[in-house]
Amino acid sequence: MSDPEIYEVFAIRYGRHGARKRVENFIVTDDHDRQEPLDYYVWAITNENRTIVVDTGFDHKEAGRRNREIMRLPREGLAMAGIDSTTVEDVIVTHLHYDHAGTLEDFPRATFHVQDSEMAYATGRHMAHKPFGYAYSAHHVTAMVEKLFVGRLAFHDGDDQVAPGISVHHIGGHTMGIQCVRVLTKRGWVVLASDASHLYENMEATAPFPIAFSVGDMVQGYAKMRGLAESSKHIIPGHDPLVMDRYAPLNADVADAVVRLDVAPTE
Repeated sequence: MSDPEIYEVFAIRYGRHGARKRVENFIVTDDHDRQEPLDYYVWAITNENRTIVVDTGFDHKEAGRRNREIMRLPREGLAMAGIDSTTVEDVIVTHLHYDHAGTLEDFPRATFHVQDSEMAYATGRHMAHKPFGYAYSAHHVTAMVEKLFVGRLAFHDGDDQVAPGISVHHIGGHTMGIQCVRVLTKRGWVVLASDASHLYENMEATAPFPIAFSVGDMVQGYAKMRGLAESSKHIIPGHDPLVMDRYAPLNADVADAVVRLDVAPTE
């Protein structure tokens, strides 16, 4: 096995759900009607040897269907970080929910990395039940199946290395097959939680998010991610607007879109 390499890591904000309420973000909470928006992100991991994108977001049509705000297409956000989506050769898809597995056509050279259990879940009997299926879009799932038949899916069963210094780790909980991503940076091991923890508070207060295949697995996942990360400040939640406040922008021109996760948070 090759020695781990060190990477820069970017969070790229492409959309927002501004009308969301606190009760929609926690299974048990007080102050139910308080507004608590979610931001939508994709992530990029890059060094002189490779660039790997994590998740592919959704497009304008999906935003309209679900009444979400889209600020920029994920490929446009990546371009703001100097990354051309048409040249990316590896994309890690943390899970197949609509906001993580759309716009596959913008990555025409990519191999998509998914967990076995997530593909089985998204194409199996659970999708017949709204509590599990409504966060998936059928055309995203079928597009991913099509990638399988042209040799552009890479399956992982649990924890696995994708490249030196980059690994995926099955978490479960939010969906059957959600995975987080561990990456080595100059500040140590960073964990991209994606929706294994939507908000900092979900994990820090052990206050699970209500869209769940298994609440027990979700809570155990918090502990697993703490063990993978250098510290609690090295775990990046999947939808928290605070990410944009806590991390420095890549540069002043993209301050509302791209922040660096390979440097220490500002607070």
